[in-house]
Amino acid sequence: MNDLGGTDKGKYKDQGWIPKTIKKRVCSTFVEDSFSNGRLCQCGNRRVDHSSVALGDCFSTAIVNHWDSAQHSSEYPTDAFGEVQFTGTSKRHSHFLRLSWDTSPSMVYNVMIIHWRLPPPNLVVSVVGGDGRSKVKTWVREVIRQGLVKASQRAGAWILTTGLREGLSRCVGAAVRDHAAAASSDSNKVVALGIASWGLVHNREQLVNPKGSFPAKYYVQTSQDSCCLDNNYQAFLLVDDGTLGRRGGEMAFRAKLEDFISHQRTGILGSGSIDIPVLCVLISGEARVLERMDFCLKNSMPWLVLAGSGGTADFLSDLLDNLSSTQTFQSDSEAGPSVNMKEKVAEQAKRYFFTELVTDKLVDQALSIYQNRDLITIYHGEQESPADFDTVLLKALVGASKQRASDDASPYNEELKLAVTWNRVDIAKSELFNGDIQWKHEDLEESMTDVLINDKPQFVRLFTENGFNIHDYLSYGRLEELYCSVAEGTLLYQLLQRYLVLRLGPTTSISRSASAANLQESLTKGNTEKLLGEPIRQITLFEVSKVLDLLMGDVCQPFYQDVLGLEGNLSKKKSLLCPNKILHGEPEYRKGRCQSSWASLFIWAVLQNRSEMAAFFWEMQSESVLTALSGCKMLRELSRLESENETKLSMKELAQTFEMRAHDVFSSCYRSDESRSFDLLIRKSSVWGGTTCLQMGMGADARLFFGHDGVQALLSQIWWGDMDRNTEVWKLLLTFFCPFLCYTNFITFSVCFYFYKDTAKPYRPPPRPFIVSRWRQLWFAPVTSFLGNVLMYFLFLVFYAFVLLIDFKPPLPTGPSISECLLYFWVFTIMCEEIRRIFFLESRTHLQYLRGYIQDVWNKCYVIAITLFIAGSICRMFEQSYDAGHDILCVDYMVFTLRLIHMFAVHKQLGPKIIIIGKMMKDAFLFLFFLGVWIMAYGVASQALIYSYDPNLSRILRRVFYRPYLLMFGEDFVKEIDGRRDSFCTDNITLIEEGAEPCRLLYNNWLVVILLAIYLLVTNILLINLLIAMFSHTFSKVHGNSDIYWKFQRYNLVVQYHSRPSLAPPFIILSHINLFIRRIIRKVPSVKIKHFVLQLSQKASNRLLTWETIQKEDVLTAQNKIQKSSDSERLKQISAKLDGVVKYLSEIRDIDHRLRALENEMKYCSNAHRWTVETLAQSRIFQKLKNQGKHILSKKACHPSSLACLVCWIYQEMSK
Repeated sequence: MNDLGGTDKGKYKDQGWIPKTIKKRVCSTFVEDSFSNGRLCQCGNRRVDHSSVALGDCFSTAIVNHWDSAQHSSEYPTDAFGEVQFTGTSKRHSHFLRLSWDTSPSMVYNVMIIHWRLPPPNLVVSVVGGDGRSKVKTWVREVIRQGLVKASQRAGAWILTTGLREGLSRCVGAAVRDHAAAASSDSNKVVALGIASWGLVHNREQLVNPKGSFPAKYYVQTSQDSCCLDNNYQAFLLVDDGTLGRRGGEMAFRAKLEDFISHQRTGILGSGSIDIPVLCVLISGEARVLERMDFCLKNSMPWLVLAGSGGTADFLSDLLDNLSSTQTFQSDSEAGPSVNMKEKVAEQAKRYFFTELVTDKLVDQALSIYQNRDLITIYHGEQESPADFDTVLLKALVGASKQRASDDASPYNEELKLAVTWNRVDIAKSELFNGDIQWKHEDLEESMTDVLINDKPQFVRLFTENGFNIHDYLSYGRLEELYCSVAEGTLLYQLLQRYLVLRLGPTTSISRSASAANLQESLTKGNTEKLLGEPIRQITLFEVSKVLDLLMGDVCQPFYQDVLGLEGNLSKKKSLLCPNKILHGEPEYRKGRCQSSWASLFIWAVLQNRSEMAAFFWEMQSESVLTALSGCKMLRELSRLESENETKLSMKELAQTFEMRAHDVFSSCYRSDESRSFDLLIRKSSVWGGTTCLQMGMGADARLFFGHDGVQALLSQIWWGDMDRNTEVWKLLLTFFCPFLCYTNFITFSVCFYFYKDTAKPYRPPPRPFIVSRWRQLWFAPVTSFLGNVLMYFLFLVFYAFVLLIDFKPPLPTGPSISECLLYFWVFTIMCEEIRRIFFLESRTHLQYLRGYIQDVWNKCYVIAITLFIAGSICRMFEQSYDAGHDILCVDYMVFTLRLIHMFAVHKQLGPKIIIIGKMMKDAFLFLFFLGVWIMAYGVASQALIYSYDPNLSRILRRVFYRPYLLMFGEDFVKEIDGRRDSFCTDNITLIEEGAEPCRLLYNNWLVVILLAIYLLVTNILLINLLIAMFSHTFSKVHGNSDIYWKFQRYNLVVQYHSRPSLAPPFIILSHINLFIRRIIRKVPSVKIKHFVLQLSQKASNRLLTWETIQKEDVLTAQNKIQKSSDSERLKQISAKLDGVVKYLSEIRDIDHRLRALENEMKYCSNAHRWTVETLAQSRIFQKLKNQGKHILSKKACHPSSLACLVCWIYQEMSK
């Protein structure tokens, strides 16, 4: 008996319902065994082991001749369940459960799936036969190891045996163990399930605990075959029929469980396209197996018989061969098999079951099995290779399914569904999609849903390559079904449920599976079949749209809003009420086809972090660069929300992969055509919410993509406008002061081409007078706006300093001065420009730009600067807060000055250094934490040692923090610790409390000196060198990528000054008035916005996307060539060739064995003929024939007719 440990209280609480629901069997009537002299009952237990009730019913005992479990045993709560640990073998725990033979199989199956969390099977292989300690043949072991278990692992199957360490079940357990050790982590797992009779298990008392065992310590005899449980099995069902030491008590329950599983669906939450296939494999076996086999065949369950393994398997193999070749059954109108056939079956059974009595029941079972021979497959393991065993399993199941299939169904559908269930795309390619079968779209729809939900991208590719139309398949209703199939516990599931609760209310029941608390009630009421039913369809496109808005709302318009009929500018309350009205009942939009099928499937795969599936959908989607950047954006946003480190890391790796794909495709486009590649970057996409590649790349933090020369070339082109890129800065500055120089050749200008319209030719703007056009070319360039703003910002800082230092007047009514009022106006124009940047940008919505604006650190700096300026300006107007206002304005000047760093980030040399400084600031904050700890430790200790009492708080703070900080830089405070008293100090507590300087303590100065030495040692040597090392590491790490960081941040600066008016503050107010009149009153669209957002016609857009698709195919072709020429791919090819050679050699070896067997047979026949001739030579008949032959041959007229007569005469004599 195992005690329930304190750490297992949670498990006991979860499984406390088991004894109330699951029962065991105990013999309740003693039926004497005639061969034991009254010591044993027919159940196998001793008389003394029976209860008084069982022994007291003498009348029933006297009239009963045969013990029956249903009549002579009673049910009691089970006392053996939980987990078992095999001592001395492994630390892995296995589940076990003692249950009655008549327990509902649906209840047991749900316990295994929900409570034990065994993976749902794609196939169940029930191994029958080989019980006891019979020796298993060597070739049978190889078939189990290389064929059965390997094929089961590929299919993700359950293998059912007795689970004992004897005979065949021990071989299966060892094979499962070896394959599990050699399998990769992402491969299918084989679940070995043992179903044995409770009374047959050795040391079963170690498993008994009415409260459950977590775990039970179980001792295993590893030296020899025994009825101990095998530690290589994941779970055990110990069927109790009340007997002890009797075999076969579990067979009835096992058959019912197999029949129940065969009616369950495969896949996640039963989402597969077929029922779980169950195949019984007969290896050897005794005569009692025929009854079980007959029962299963009548339930249309297929069997695979391993011929040559001995016992019942050989009997059935010969029976099917002999009867099929010599006899046929009578017609359905006749009574049944002939008497002659029964006699032949009985005669054949006697040769195989010579130790058992061949009864009429056994013969009838054999004939009934023969009538269902279409469900039986004979496998000759000695003649066939175990490597093709999975194909044998497939054909056996397909043959059986064809017998059950309807006439109008495609004959290949079942075979395809099995190949999909087992994820065997190689079998599907070679057998089903080799060009001989014409598949209809309707035949593949169900399988396509199966492969999508269960993440089998190779089948998706196979179906698509063979003509499956995804646009006809994917409707909005099917898309919602795909989102309903998202696995629980994933981040996407949690996000969808969050918005579902917002739409339906917090009281909505969302759970799709029964919890542990509801499991007991469901099992008790018998509603177990509902636990694994399909989930209620609740997830709609509204929840999907909200999730996508959370991930990409800063760069894209909302998805699926037009499908749902929702407007984008609804309030939060209306946005939740309107969908409930639209989604009530069965909406019409679900029947419509999805507009962007590949893009929708790509989003669905990326949100679930399915790398291979998402990669294939990306290959099929037309907008390659933008699609890859969108995947990168979603994955990086998901990784920020993900809590599991492993999943977060995989998301980041997949995001990096998509960024690299976008980089590679754009590189090919840039090499092919530079102008078209520029259009590709700024083209507005209707599929991806009206965004562009540049906007999506910025939102996705795609630094590698922005570091591409093509992207930087476009930014440089926009930055310089129509001016030559090699124009010196000093020429532009000189032109500011001498504007007429722009009309000369002092600065080189080019012809301006803005964007493509409906044709492939560049669009030239309408001609303007030379004076106007040249003026616009100079002042509309972002570089001109940038230099003007930098120059005016320097003047602003100088003017700000002048006001603070020289012309800062007293409060009202004396102040402020005229220069200070001008400063106020200057800051007001700066604030107006920031407001324009947020609310008057036409390419994006206000909310999108507000999110991006707040995320920028420098924009936060600007907001802080303006806020402090407003607060300081208000405070300085009043006499009470004048000094505070002056101090705020002084601090605000520092914030305005730091803004210069952002302005010079566009510089090619200064920009990367600014990036490095920003990274080093993070290290500095970490250093300040360690420094603050030491400063506080030394400051408090030294203050308390030097001054015993000092209530002045300001003085304490200066000495605790300020003095230790200055000591780091060499400040001399020796006078305070040299042991001499100050002449102006006092020890009077009253004076000290009034503010006088206290005198220092002299007796413990030596301790202060030691603490000072330790403090300086740690700070000046250890911490400072640590800071230097951190800076060096950061510099070496960032310096190599600082150029990429700078190129990435350069985009924001280019966009900012491209949209900025030509005039700088304070003159920018004139540009604001002009923009207000043109944009708000006259509704004149901006021309400059076309540089970053390009709206193409449908014809021009299709032409551009076709060109991009061609470049993507070139990139994929080049990558495939590189992959094929890689060492790993070559090793795979060599391995495949070696496998073919080994298979060919094995076939040659089989042929050699057959030839040798034929030679032995020929030798035996020749010896037999020789013995026959020698025997005839010694007989009298031969002497008589010899004499008559001589007489005939002595005649001269010897002809063939005489020889023929001689031969006829010889045969007549031999027949006598």
